[in-house]
Amino acid sequence: MILVFNYGGQYAHLIARRVRELGVYSEIVPPEITAVEAAARKPQGIILSGGPASVFGEGAPSIDAAVLRLGVPVLGICYGHQLLCKALGGVVKPGGRKEFGKVELQVGRGSFLLEGILSPQDVWFSHGDFVESLPQGFAAVASTADCANACVEDAGRKLFGVQFHPEVVHTPCGRRVLENFLFKACGCGREWRAGGQVERLVGEIRARVGGEKVLIGISGGVDSLVAATLIRKAVGGSLHCVLVDHGLMRKGEVAEVEGYLREQGFNLVVEDASQDFLSALRGVVDPEEKRRAIGFKFIEVFERAAARLAVEGIRFLAQGTIYPDRIESAQAGKHASKIKSHHNLTLPENMRFQVIEPLKELYKDEVRELGAGLGLPRELLWRHPFPGPGLAIRVLGEVTPEKLAILREADAIFIEELRKAGWYDKVWQAFAALLPVKTVGVMGDSRTYAFIISLRAVGSVDGMTADWSRLPPELLERVSSRIVNEVAGVNRVVFDVTQKPPGTIEYE
Repeated sequence: MILVFNYGGQYAHLIARRVRELGVYSEIVPPEITAVEAAARKPQGIILSGGPASVFGEGAPSIDAAVLRLGVPVLGICYGHQLLCKALGGVVKPGGRKEFGKVELQVGRGSFLLEGILSPQDVWFSHGDFVESLPQGFAAVASTADCANACVEDAGRKLFGVQFHPEVVHTPCGRRVLENFLFKACGCGREWRAGGQVERLVGEIRARVGGEKVLIGISGGVDSLVAATLIRKAVGGSLHCVLVDHGLMRKGEVAEVEGYLREQGFNLVVEDASQDFLSALRGVVDPEEKRRAIGFKFIEVFERAAARLAVEGIRFLAQGTIYPDRIESAQAGKHASKIKSHHNLTLPENMRFQVIEPLKELYKDEVRELGAGLGLPRELLWRHPFPGPGLAIRVLGEVTPEKLAILREADAIFIEELRKAGWYDKVWQAFAALLPVKTVGVMGDSRTYAFIISLRAVGSVDGMTADWSRLPPELLERVSSRIVNEVAGVNRVVFDVTQKPPGTIEYE
């Protein structure tokens, strides 16, 4: 197992992802963790992530120096590289200018960490400060035109630092750097596989829940379905499912999900709460307020549904929270930037349930792998991700019944045409969004003033980074023509070509 100390960089999650992709389990921990706490987890290696702070900044995150004396291999990346060197007696200086983007790396000979990597290599930099002089025992093994200590190491103590980011795809040799650290320095084996974790997770759920009853909300998405299937394997009939029809689902989705769950024999209550949610969202424009309103309303509905179940003593509320939800909500470390609150992480403090989140350490692709291990059908596992707040965060601005009806029809057309063209399984996620503006158009020789629909289609592995999908122009033309002609209230369709980052996949 590898511990990733999170110094607040959004790339921290990518480090953990890359480690897992190489078959080694990783966990992100806050940098405040002590050497005793770190040692108790019995890691085979430690990685110090990048971050937005300067090591000179007031309140900048630091490290318990005893961590570096545990005898465990350590790799510092960017901020982690500077912090490692500073903690061991090196000198870090502010840079004259920031170095950002692709840079050519000159690789020296005899490096332990860079073994097998030819010179020169393109690597990705993102830093302002730099290591001017090295701690005793360290040697520089790679440099750039502006950074003499781009990669440093003390091979004897297995301590390493890189100023560049090996975890991003913009560093082609980055995978080899991580492999050298994991398998040469740390002696890890390729033993981690999400699909092989079923029995471990089942055991953890049983230990936590005991003989108590569990309530879970089903949103229609992959995460809640996999969580429900996993928990039922652990507690059987003690799991009670609530499918909340909050009026924010895709076209026909409530009936489809209800049909599957009843066919599989789940204890299920369907709660029609569409008016409750629409009332809670009336006049709400800010995305964070929307998510909070939805999260709070979910708890009210769950408690009402629990009473309807006529089952006494439900103590646990289960959720399909996954790792990216926690990272974007800044729950993976206090130095991380909060991107957006996920509705299932904005729960009221006086809630009477204890929360269990069996998928909270998994990424989306790992959730699907786990679901396959549980025997879920591919057509459900590989449905495009759908956010817990539903269409509320795809209707930008205030949510109204009229806007939801428009968006539902437009989205259904987009997905139908993607399936017909064989593109649905080629993209990771695709959907329509309703923009909060109207534009002038002309239809049937008459002036129109109607909404804009934005189409979004992206490729990704885990949802943490994404690139826009290059859909064929003729497909986009067909979708646009159908939406404008078949959906009343729309006179313009646009296609979003923004990557993540800088954008997020969803709009709110």
